[in-house]
Amino acid sequence: MPGPGYVTVAPRPLDSFRILFVCTGNVCRSPIAERLTRHELDARLAAVAAGRFVVESAGTWGHEGAPMEAHAVTVLGEYGVAADNFAGRELLDEHVIDADLVLTATLDHRAQVISMGHAAGLRTFTIKEFTRLVRRIDPSTLPDPRGGAQATERARALVRSAAALRGWLLASTPESDEVDDPYGAPIGMFRNCGEEIFDALDPVVTALTGVAR
Repeated sequence: MPGPGYVTVAPRPLDSFRILFVCTGNVCRSPIAERLTRHELDARLAAVAAGRFVVESAGTWGHEGAPMEAHAVTVLGEYGVAADNFAGRELLDEHVIDADLVLTATLDHRAQVISMGHAAGLRTFTIKEFTRLVRRIDPSTLPDPRGGAQATERARALVRSAAALRGWLLASTPESDEVDDPYGAPIGMFRNCGEEIFDALDPVVTALTGVAR
């Protein structure tokens, strides 16, 4: 019989792919990334294929039940993205267990996710780290949904390819793989943060879906 603290990991359904964004409070960076990604997936894929992707967020010190920061809402609105029906969450084991891909704002967040276990190391990256690796992956090596492969099959192959490259392609500086926290800052810093996240996510969504913006 499993001992205390044992977590039963249910098999992941093969027909869905879960993306989890992680920052500190889950009211600024990770919600912006979550909603931008959801918007881009819905814009690029047919409804059935887009529905196979589940996009969520949480915070290592998540403000449980808190609304998104007002400036974050404003920035999303400027991208034409809805920010309604959002509530902050504290990062839990179950979130990491369920995720097929975890994208964090900073290296510290990445380390915290990996320290939770659940074989998270090979599927956890900072957002900008994942972008950097994805740019080096030849799309022709990934399953092509037009050839009958599901979008989820392509997404899982992308994560495996990125994990294989990580030890070979290092960042110029550790800071270049991070997104700074705009919490408490003026709207201008939130706009910079939103642009930084959007620019990082665009090639990622293109690689995940095989559909350019």
